[in-house]
Order: sequence, then structure tokens, then C-alpha cells
Amino acid sequence: MSNTISPPRSCGMPAWRALHLALLSSVAAFAPTILLAQSTSNPVTLPAIEVTASRSGREIGRPDVAERYQLPQQSTGISAEKLADTVNVKDPEDAVKYFPSLFVRKRNDGDNQSVLATRTWGLNSSARTLIFADDVLLTTLIGNNNSAASPHWNLVSPEAIERVDFLSGPYSAAYSGNSIGGVLLITTKLPDGPTQSAKQTVSVQPFSQYATRGTYVTNQTSATLGDRLGPFAWFLGINYQDAFSQPLNYQQNATFPAGTTGAAPALTRVGLPGNVVGVNSILHTRQLATNLKLAYDIDTWLRATYTLGYWRNDQASNPETYLTSTATGLPTFGGVSGFASGRNDVEQQHLSQAVSLKSNLKGEFDFDVSASRYDYLTDIQRSPFSVTPTGVGFTNIGRVQRQDGTNWGLFDIKGIWRPNNGESNHEVSFGVHGTRVALNNPTYQANIFNAGPDNGNGRLYTVGAGITNTGALWLQDAWKFLPGWKLTVGGRLEDWSATRGVNLNTITNNTVTSPSVGAILSTTVVNQPKVSSSNFSPKFSLSWQAQPDFDITTSFAQAYRYPTVGELFQIVQSGNQFATPNPNLTPERVDSGEVVFEKRFDKARTRLTFFHENVRNALISQTNNALLGNSLVSVTSVTNVGEIRNRGFEWSSQLDDVAIKGLQFFGSLTYVDSKIISNPLYTGTDPITGVRDSTIGRRVPNIPLWRSSFGFTYRTDDNLAWTVATRYSARQFATLNNRDVIPNVYQAFDSFLVVDTRLSYKPNENVTINLGIDNINNESYFLFHPFPRRTDVADVKIKF
Repeated sequence: MSNTISPPRSCGMPAWRALHLALLSSVAAFAPTILLAQSTSNPVTLPAIEVTASRSGREIGRPDVAERYQLPQQSTGISAEKLADTVNVKDPEDAVKYFPSLFVRKRNDGDNQSVLATRTWGLNSSARTLIFADDVLLTTLIGNNNSAASPHWNLVSPEAIERVDFLSGPYSAAYSGNSIGGVLLITTKLPDGPTQSAKQTVSVQPFSQYATRGTYVTNQTSATLGDRLGPFAWFLGINYQDAFSQPLNYQQNATFPAGTTGAAPALTRVGLPGNVVGVNSILHTRQLATNLKLAYDIDTWLRATYTLGYWRNDQASNPETYLTSTATGLPTFGGVSGFASGRNDVEQQHLSQAVSLKSNLKGEFDFDVSASRYDYLTDIQRSPFSVTPTGVGFTNIGRVQRQDGTNWGLFDIKGIWRPNNGESNHEVSFGVHGTRVALNNPTYQANIFNAGPDNGNGRLYTVGAGITNTGALWLQDAWKFLPGWKLTVGGRLEDWSATRGVNLNTITNNTVTSPSVGAILSTTVVNQPKVSSSNFSPKFSLSWQAQPDFDITTSFAQAYRYPTVGELFQIVQSGNQFATPNPNLTPERVDSGEVVFEKRFDKARTRLTFFHENVRNALISQTNNALLGNSLVSVTSVTNVGEIRNRGFEWSSQLDDVAIKGLQFFGSLTYVDSKIISNPLYTGTDPITGVRDSTIGRRVPNIPLWRSSFGFTYRTDDNLAWTVATRYSARQFATLNNRDVIPNVYQAFDSFLVVDTRLSYKPNENVTINLGIDNINNESYFLFHPFPRRTDVADVKIKF
């Protein structure tokens, strides 16, 4: 076998990508002129807030919570009706596919590791954005990563969504420092009368890479049922999905295994040998999501609501070897132990519940009281310890990793005071908040990895456990001190602590070659000390309505993002990825500011935002390759980086009836100059030379220089809509020293340009037929994992 490695794809920008950016830049530059040409002499007067136009051009406005509490953040939203017309939605996170600056790392249908990236935070920053489904927190505050701590989008049935809204930045005192990336609000449906529907969706993805050739199919069935009986309303949404993924991880090896053929010569993203010897995991998931919402109007001004969400996931992951034994001619793992991490079975059952009591007096005083809890009822992953020396078998001995018992709960009391029965220019909002997050993550040894008790043979490999508690008081005043001027000033006082931290590490006999139980050679149990912090975060926003249709808003906020219980105490193996804890972390402090210019017209709006953000003691997860035998695995740890800086601009626009009636344009462009300013704790080295290097002046990991989306939707009438849209991202670095310079290889973070389309047709008021294609151009790119290729989507929805 030749060891020649083909040159990597050029890091330069191809001409068609440059043309894409040039087009967007031109549109951004001339958008005001275009929009002025479309304006009328009677512009619509709207609040000095971000709005989103619906399919008719009518302004939807801001989410209820933003209007109710006079939150200063800019917002972007989409309704269920527009989603159905324009987006190939198979999972809830698909809803934000074309939102300005946002990107969801969705690797496959039914992915339960989909992290929401914002304009200043990347694909591994799950704890820097708050995601709510009504009052239930879907953000997994047990960690801050794109594996075990990814948001639990899957709990929401896509057909249960009424609308989705995004509030940018940490500028409201009503939300914790986890909102530094923003707040995403999913509102679920509550009918005014009888409603029943059924929907069937199928997607098909042919995929070819290295020696893998396959077609991967998703089948999805959804149903809804609801009604209103006087003061009582209810809604039930059910979604079942059976999905096969393309390869998500490849197995790399530093050498060509002796006595084998079939390995593909390759490099790692940092330029070291990383020969591809097979697929580490292809997932088969079967998921059930159920959403129940009950509401009772106690009086015309008071509503009680109960929501319940249940999610079940049965998942199997299997590796595929490319290796063939030269002695027998049969497939073999070649003794590469890393293949074992790709063989696992997962069983998960999660439950969420929330209750709320909300008034709607619209007078001098209003209030909200809510409480929610999210529980891991069952969360078990079974995997073998290693591969057998020959062939494609696994050792019977293995691991049982559990997270059941992990949970979090939230409690909020919020009030609104409008002095003089609303006649005053002040509107004061305030609240009391509490969050408790508990992690329980033991890993047991099992005599037979895919059978037997849920605690294996009772012997522990590792334990990560702990609790974080956060209490907060907040106050905010929106003061209209002059006509057209509004000053919003607030503050949030938080008290945070992490307690009951326990870590157990074992040194095991990892040379087990028989079904016998391997020996645990030594054990270390560490009871971590309590850590705590109290901080005050000021908020400031000034808005000027310079003209009835033109607003300028400047905002500043300070926020503290506290270490999650996982960053402090969790030890995780997920596939061929390992995460190690750091109990010595300190909170990160964010100073964030922006200036927003917004112009509205009769059939259009445009917005330009300039932002600047400094983060001190930034909690950044650093992933490096390490050798386990000759197998390369990814080891992740979190450290406090002294200071980072993000600054740039975001432009977004929407225009109805472009050139012809019924043609709508939407687009956005984001630029981020992201740099590491200080990093005194860094001790890394150049992976090639081994010489210590510096991270100062390097780009912050996982933040691209450019990101954009734009598209057109054409509607002939209310029964037919056709959308074509693109999504673009420049390349990213995944390492603090930016030494991952090899593109188009496993674990790289490539640039990409993806084109999607969707055709929605309603032959009558009860039937909708949709045909779509994601990634029409069959773009091949890695964001650590290989991402989906061209995928054909079809769905039929019937209302009864």
C-alpha cells in the first residue's frame, strides 16, 4: 500500500463562494436604496424593535414575553404557517435555519447533539444560549459542549410549534448570564376550537465518502389533536421518527495496521497522520416525542397552564471497517481498539413538566408565576471495552454509562408595575429566579456489555456528580422620558454555588483480550470542594425613534456565565470523544454592547447592527487528539482563557413583492472579528514541531469570519409557495492556537455553501403536499463530523 497522501483542498476561497459573498455584500450596500424604492408615502409606524414579516407582508411583531416585559433585545421570529411553507422541517431546530447569524449543528435527522451557534459563540457553546419551549428549559445546563450537554430539542414535536423567536444578546435583566448568545423561545400551540391533523414525512440521503456507499432514510409520522371547551383548552402533539444517519465519525489511526489493506491515507486537521481505517459510527435512532398542553382560564384575566413533554430514544451505533486481513481476505478491525467506542446502544426516556399562573390585567400590575422540571428517567449507554485481536468482534466486557437521575428545575416569580394605572412614562418589571441543576453520571463495568443489569457488575470505572444552584433578583425600568425616546435600565444580582462534587477515576487493564472481566488496577475518589460566586450585572439600553419608521438603539450589558456542573465535575466518553472535568474554573464575565439601526417600510424592513463583546476568564473547551494504543481519540478539557474579543456587524433584510407580486426576498450577512487577547494558562505546543506556541492574536475557536443566508420565496396565491435559499459559513478553527489548518478531513471545520429548496402545494384547505431538497449542490464538508449530502424530502399533511 502506498503511503502517499494527496494534497489537501486549497484553503483559498473558490470563485463561486467569493461570488456568493460579493452578491450578499452588494445587496447589503444597496438594500436601503432598493427598499426606499418600494416604500410608500404612508409608512407603517411600529415600535423600535426588530420585527419579522409574515407571508402576507403583515408584521408579526415581537414575542409576547418581549412585549410584556419591555425587553430591550432585538428579535427575529417565524410562525408555524411560514415554517410549513418555506423550511424542510424534520426536527424543531430546523426552524431557525435561515435566522440571521444563527446556525444549528444538526448532523442528521433526529440528532440529539444539535448545538445552536450565535454570532459570537460557536458550535460547542451550548450553555451560552437559553432555549425554552414555553416555560421548559431545553438548554442542558449540565455542561457546555456539543455532546452530552446539547439542547433537548427532540422533546418538542415539530407539529406542536406555534412560533419560534430569538432575542439577541444579554441585554435584559430578566435572563441569566447564559443568555450572552441570546434567548430562543419556542411557543407551542393552544387551539381555539377543534383541531386534528396527521403528517407523514420521508427523507432520503445518498452518501458516498471514502469506502462508504449507502442511502440513508428517515421516516416520520406526526399527529395532533386539540380543542377548546369554554375556559378549558388542550393540545396533544405526537411525533415518531425512525432515522438512519450517514457516517458521523471516522476511525483514524496513526499507522497502517499490520497485516491489513484498505485504509485510506489521510491527515488529521493539524497535519499529523490520521489514516481512515473505517467508519466509527452510523446511527439508527427511533424516537418518540409527545407534548401535552392544558390551559384553564380561571377568569378573563387569569390563566393556569400545565405542559408535559415525554421523549424516548432507542439508538444503536455500529462501526464499519475498511480493513481486510491479508492472511484471510476477511474484514478485520486490525486490532484498532477505537472501533469499540463506535459500537454502543443507547436507551433514553426524558420527562419535562411545567406549571404557570399568568395574569393579563393590562392595568397597574401584572404577574407571572412558573415552575418547571426536566428529568432523565432513563439514560443508559452500553459499549464494549475493546475489539478482539482478530476479526470484527468485540470483547464481552464493556461499560455501562448512565445519566438517569440527572435533572434540573427552574422557578420564577415575575411582576410588572405600571404606575398611575399605566398613565406614567415608566414601566417597571422585576422578578425572583432560582435554578438547580443536578448531575449523576456513573460508568460501570459490565461482564457482557450489551446485556445484563443496568449497573453492570456493580464495579465503577468513573463517576462525575455534583449540583449547582443559582438564585437571582432582577429589576428593570423602561422609561419613555421624551417623545420618541426610551431608556431601559436594569440590573441582575446572582448568587451561584457548586456543591457535592464527586469524581472517581480508575486505571483499568485496557489490554483485555478475552471475555473475562478486566481488572481495575487502582481507584481514586475525589470529593471536590464547594465553589461559589455572587455578582451584579448592570443593563442599559437607549432607543430613539428618529422618524416614525426609523429607529436607533444602543445597548450595553454585563453578564456572568457560571461554570456548569459538567465543566466542573463530569467525565464523559461519547463515541471516540472523551471529556475531562476541571473543578478549579471561575465564572466568565462578558461586557457586551451594540448599536442597531432599523428602517421599516410598507412591505419591507432592514436592520444593521454593530456589536462589540469582551469576555474575561472565558470558559473554552479545547479538544486535542490523543493516542489510545495506536488509535486517535479526542480528549476535551475546559480552561479559563484570560480575555477574548468579538466585534463585527450583522445585516438582515426582508422585502415583499420584489419586481413581481408574490416574490419575497430575505437575507442576512454577519462578520465577526474574533481574537484571543490574553491566555496566561495556555501550555500547548505546535502539533508538528512540538515547540510551545502562543494563542495571542489567534481567532477564538468555532467562530467563522463570515456567515450568511439569503433566499427567495414566490407565492402565486395562498395555495402554492416555492422557496430557494442558501446558507454559507467561512471556515473555522477548533484549536486555541489555530493549528488545525488542513481542510476537508475528519474533525476539520470547513467552509460551506449549501442550497435548499421547498415547494408547498395545498390542493384544498385540508391537504398540504410538500417537496424539498436540502443541499441541492451536494456540498461535501466537515464540521468535525461529515455533514449530510443532498437529501430529498417529501411530506403530506392532512387536517381532519
